[in-house]
Amino acid sequence: MESRCSSSADSRLTSRGVGSINTAGICARVESYESGEKKCISDVRRTFCLFVTFDLLFITLLWIIELNVNGGIQKQLDKEVLHYDYRASFFDIFLLAVFRFATLILAYAVCKLRHWWAIAITTAASCAFLIVKVILSKLLSQGAFGYLLPIISFVLAWIETWLLDFKVLPQEAEDENRYQSIMDATERAPLMYPGPLSDGQFYSPPESVADSDEELDDKHDPEKGLIQQLT
Repeated sequence: MESRCSSSADSRLTSRGVGSINTAGICARVESYESGEKKCISDVRRTFCLFVTFDLLFITLLWIIELNVNGGIQKQLDKEVLHYDYRASFFDIFLLAVFRFATLILAYAVCKLRHWWAIAITTAASCAFLIVKVILSKLLSQGAFGYLLPIISFVLAWIETWLLDFKVLPQEAEDENRYQSIMDATERAPLMYPGPLSDGQFYSPPESVADSDEELDDKHDPEKGLIQQLT
């Protein structure tokens, strides 16, 4: 009898322990996800915004170097900005990088969009503008920068598209689905693992030694038992 009681008690303790461990693990994962949600922006989205900033700074640096190489910054600014010529100026490639930066930062850092339409607009506009400019302009006759600036601008636009479409949006969707599954498991946890039970719910009264002795005597002496029943 004692062995059965001890085994049932152990099984109850084990089930309660497993339930508490599982519930604690689920709560820990929920808290970690909620702490991540408290950030202004996710890690992967922040990396994307940093790359967009790098795009603008890199194109700006190359344009400044081109201005300095071809006769001085002040003189070339007057030629390429104030007397803008679509066929010979690199100023529009710089403005294209500013357009990509402003649109993508506004859409994915400020508004926190979860759709690809903004990056599709910037990439399509960049590709169309650069292809037409290379065909119609005289950039290829202006040295290395005539090749370098259009090609780098084209490549950076497509790298931004790849980062958003294959890294940012899938990772955030996966994190959201994982959070939803954890919340569903947390809601089912109280039903699967109830709280600790009191010992009184499993109390079984001890057997009376006197009653057991009388029952044994009745079995050995049937006449005595018959007399007690008649009286």
